[in-house]
Amino acid sequence: MQIMRPRLTCLGLWTLSLLAASCGTAQKKQLSDYVDPNIGTAHSRWFFYTPAAVPFGMAKVGPSTNGHYGNEHGWEAVGYDFRHESIEGFANFHEFQVGGVVLAPLVGTLKTTPGKLENPDEGYRSRFDKADEYATSGFYSVLLKDYGVRAELTATPRVGYHRYVFPKSDDAHILFDIGNRQGESGAVKTAQVTLTDDGRVEGYVITTPEYVKKYQAGAEVAMYFAAVLDKAPAAWGAFNGDSVRSGAKQATGRGAGLYLTFNTEEDEAVTVKVGLSYTSIANARLNLASEAEELDFDAAKQQALDTWNDYLGRITVEGTNEDDKRKFYTGLFHALLGRGLASDVNGAYPKNDGSVGQIPLDASGKPEHHHYNTDAIWGGFWNLTQLWAMAYPAYYADWIQSQLLVYQDAGWLGDGIANSKYVSGVGTNFTGLAIAAAYQAGIRGFDVETAYAAARKNELSWEGRLEGAGKMDVRQFVQRGYAPYVEQLGFDTSDEGSGFGASHTLEYAFSAHAVAQFAKALGKEADYLQLTALAQGWRHLFDEETGFIRPRDASGQFIADFDPSQPWRGFQEGNAWQYTFYVPHDPAGLIEALGEDVFNNRLDSIFEVSRANIFGGGKTIDAFAGLSGLYNHGNQPNLHISWLFNFSGKPWLTQKWTRAISSEFYGVEPIHGYGFGQDEDQGQLGAWYVMAALGLFDVKGLTDAEPTLQFGSPVFDRATIKLASGKTLVIETKGNSADNLYVQALQFNGRPYDKNWIYWRDLMEGGTLTFDMGDSPNTTWGTSERPPSAYADRSPLKEPR
Repeated sequence: MQIMRPRLTCLGLWTLSLLAASCGTAQKKQLSDYVDPNIGTAHSRWFFYTPAAVPFGMAKVGPSTNGHYGNEHGWEAVGYDFRHESIEGFANFHEFQVGGVVLAPLVGTLKTTPGKLENPDEGYRSRFDKADEYATSGFYSVLLKDYGVRAELTATPRVGYHRYVFPKSDDAHILFDIGNRQGESGAVKTAQVTLTDDGRVEGYVITTPEYVKKYQAGAEVAMYFAAVLDKAPAAWGAFNGDSVRSGAKQATGRGAGLYLTFNTEEDEAVTVKVGLSYTSIANARLNLASEAEELDFDAAKQQALDTWNDYLGRITVEGTNEDDKRKFYTGLFHALLGRGLASDVNGAYPKNDGSVGQIPLDASGKPEHHHYNTDAIWGGFWNLTQLWAMAYPAYYADWIQSQLLVYQDAGWLGDGIANSKYVSGVGTNFTGLAIAAAYQAGIRGFDVETAYAAARKNELSWEGRLEGAGKMDVRQFVQRGYAPYVEQLGFDTSDEGSGFGASHTLEYAFSAHAVAQFAKALGKEADYLQLTALAQGWRHLFDEETGFIRPRDASGQFIADFDPSQPWRGFQEGNAWQYTFYVPHDPAGLIEALGEDVFNNRLDSIFEVSRANIFGGGKTIDAFAGLSGLYNHGNQPNLHISWLFNFSGKPWLTQKWTRAISSEFYGVEPIHGYGFGQDEDQGQLGAWYVMAALGLFDVKGLTDAEPTLQFGSPVFDRATIKLASGKTLVIETKGNSADNLYVQALQFNGRPYDKNWIYWRDLMEGGTLTFDMGDSPNTTWGTSERPPSAYADRSPLKEPR
């Protein structure tokens, strides 16, 4: 048998002692101790709850309470819900549209299906108590009450670690449940699991996720694994659902699984290391050998905690409010958790066409970069990319090179990637914008010419465009200057238009601006002029009569029976109240169009009214609860607008409302975490909190030729950011408190600074920002010079066609 050296574990390893690195060893509080993965776990997405992982890792191991239920459309909440009272197993793969390879321990009568939440006894799931559960970044532990088994989980980048501590029993089982739907995986096409002659458990599962079916019909997602255990089983068998074959060593097809039975002593631990891959079983073995062969569970756990503390430690905050620190580091944890590895240690990666590609190797034989799975970057420019650029620029560059792999393999950028398959979450595509912003922020660790060609094609081309590349109505936008609303299309988009024509116009205008600035930086003047003109497309939809962005139909007419509160009619996941402010690249133009007083009064009133709904959907637990409201922080399209007062002469209102959102929308409870069950999309809401708590944000998503950051109201007494240059940026406050949220004065490196913004390049040189805070607005500070505009000189706009 292929086994690892057996070991026993310490007893009574519950919440307090879990804060130590090993039994009986007290430690000084680490940043990871502020991470509480259970925050916001009521009604959360599949990829949200994976405590046993490392930053941007492939192995994301976590408990599941309803993972095998799947979801109808591929995005709804599923996986782990804090309100549930039983756990059905521990999945190793958790990504957008990717899920599978479940392990589950049990004792006594063998059961091979998970059973239902309302009747745990019918399957192998087990009840648990929250008091017996502990989670932090890199480690998870829970007592499975029905079996008296303590489950502990940790991970390396590509290896999931499971340690199951059993009672004394001759019927202690570990299940490998491989052939079942998990989370967002979609239906299982086929699966296989084998107990090899040398004692490994190996196999694969191939699924057809809902978004793959929609955006790349006929494609599939494959997951491979190779596991080793540190104890030889006394017996084994295979199963497909309830059909069990004692002594069999292989199962194939839907419902395929394998069980191992052990004779265990009281408190004996059985450890399983699960090597993972998206390319082959052989590479799963290689990943296992490379990362985990000489690493036992406790060493892996410590390594994971050390890695998290290194990544979290890029930004250290100081203050007396412990809940604010929990919000901050849990938000940062989620921002660093999503968009995980899809390539192997040898650089093999899954290509868009289903074959295996090879990332070039450097002189030392290591891959020059990695490949990643990723949800759409829709809205990520107001949180994730700014955070990456500031504190994790190497990852940002790596992510871009990963996106360019798909472009080179399949011909188009993807906005949402599952094993290189197109899974465009919303049918648009902001990847070109994210690439352009990285370039403007000084991140150049990628092939710039290829990146520009990809970004340009994404903005201007439609011939042969794949549906998975999104923006299927881009021809209309390029030729007309706006994307028409076509009611009959409903939630769909075609070459003739979209049911979301208005929001598409605003989004395409923004990304056109970003790539225009990219073109200008590279000396591509003709592209710059064309894209700059398209960036003003929002003006075609501005209705002077109502003062709202209003959809136009294919004949160029504004739609009739217009209700600015109505979601989905011309606007994706929002309404005209929310989307009218979606002109992030040209706030000055929007302010001019509305009139400054109307702009300020409307925006301030929106926040006054929305405060009663906790800046989202109130206490309704649903991702889309706030779609009909005036402001919805629980979804992407609104995330910049509380910062717009910096552009409209009232920066103290940005200070007021960003602090209020940080305090009231964000909580530290399982139900009240990111709002109440709102849409925390692979770390976007968490990253927004991090940036807001630092008092730094760019409405334009770093897309200007000379990007700026605008100031808000820093939450902490002191924050220290380690910059890529090796320098540090310190943000300190004087007189700060929950009431003293208004900036009275600011100094940068000891000198008075009276602007509410600063150039990115200056801030990235490091230094110290010192904010003097008070309990009432200083209405003169930060008003002398507004953030720069790329559209100070506007050409007349042609009539829409």
